[in-house]
Amino acid sequence: MNNTSISGKTRVCGVIGDPIEHTMSPIMHNTAFKYLGIDYVYIPFRVESNSLEKAISGARALGLVGLNVTIPHKVSVIPLLDTLDPLAEKIGAVNTIVNDNGVLKGYNTDATGFLHALLDKGIKPDNKKVAVIGAGGASRAITYILAKNGAELVIFNRPLEMEWAEKLADEISREFNRNTRALELNQENLALELKDSDIMVNATSVGMAPNSDETPVPSILLRYIPVVFDVVYNPVETRLCREAKKTGATTISGLDMLVWQGALAFEKWTGYKAPLEMMKKAAVEVLKK
Repeated sequence: MNNTSISGKTRVCGVIGDPIEHTMSPIMHNTAFKYLGIDYVYIPFRVESNSLEKAISGARALGLVGLNVTIPHKVSVIPLLDTLDPLAEKIGAVNTIVNDNGVLKGYNTDATGFLHALLDKGIKPDNKKVAVIGAGGASRAITYILAKNGAELVIFNRPLEMEWAEKLADEISREFNRNTRALELNQENLALELKDSDIMVNATSVGMAPNSDETPVPSILLRYIPVVFDVVYNPVETRLCREAKKTGATTISGLDMLVWQGALAFEKWTGYKAPLEMMKKAAVEVLKK
């Protein structure tokens, strides 16, 4: 479908955030709608924090099918919703809202999108040791879904922000009855832990364009890791993934997680199976420009 075919029957989805100009979601979803020939449109909405409540009320009143939620609203949107999926409730963040006849339900497809991207490569987290870099919002979703699926976790964070890592590790240890540790992000700790880790995840923005020459882990330490997952999707191949690939590691791009989280939201809104490859191709074309 395209803009000229929008009618009174067209169903509307969108994404709210601030800023919003960088979002890949409109191109992914609108490409998918067009490919499947379904009468939907996806629109980005810049919503400032002091307007969030009005925006959610407006989405309900206007009958929007659903919304994606991005920074800075993933946590603050929760009290404005009617109900939460259990995983989103435990993580404490929502990135997808479904409007079911005026009842707004929140989900976290960031977490499930990460898991699908991992499983898509034939990698199961059960009984795997996973080193996660960072303790922010992305890390929270990722560590919860990994622990829920049987992984042993060690969370690294910068020395000045260790309280976040320690709090997250404690929550996961109590929730899943698994020994989850928090360590300072330094070369000594990385060298000690990475040598027997099965998977390493960069859940920070280090290496994101325009700072694509940066990496969270020195290349010399990557020789130990069989699987490296970088949540950064711009550039499509980060320095971390490029250097890990040279060691023979399986690498997974943040683009895979981005597409999967979008696909899972798409399926909740439409009931159709998402055309993953079409969505990914559309995003890659934009990122290469």
